[in-house]
Amino acid sequence: MQKLNTTAVYILSVLGFICCCIGLGWIPALIALVLANKGLKKYNANPEMYENGKAMKSARTVAIIALIISAIIGVIVLYIIIMLTTSDEFACEFWTKMIEGMQDNPSMTEEALAPYYEMQEKACSNL
Repeated sequence: MQKLNTTAVYILSVLGFICCCIGLGWIPALIALVLANKGLKKYNANPEMYENGKAMKSARTVAIIALIISAIIGVIVLYIIIMLTTSDEFACEFWTKMIEGMQDNPSMTEEALAPYYEMQEKACSNL
C-alpha cells in the first residue's frame, strides 16, 4: 500500500495560518487545497491502493479552514487599507488609537512614535 502526501498539505495549511496575519495566507492555503484535492482524486479512483485516505480528508479540511480564515483576514486588511487612503476621519481615528495603544507599552520611546505622530497629524489635519 502507498501513502498519500498529507505532510505537504499540512505544512502549507499551517503556513497559511501563519501568513494570514498579513493577508497573504490564502496563497499557501489554496496550494494546500489543490494538493489535497489531487490526492483525494487518486484515493477515490483506487482506494485499496492507499492507506491514508482519511488523513488526506483531514488535511483537506485543515486547508479549507486556513483558506477561509486567510480570506476573511485578507478582506479586513484590504478594507483597512482602502479606508486609510479614502477616509480622513477613519485615518485620524485609526492613527490616534494606534498611538494610544503603543503609548501603553513601556518600551516605546517618543522617537519610535514620531512617524506615527506624523501620520496622525497628516490624517487629522484634513478634517
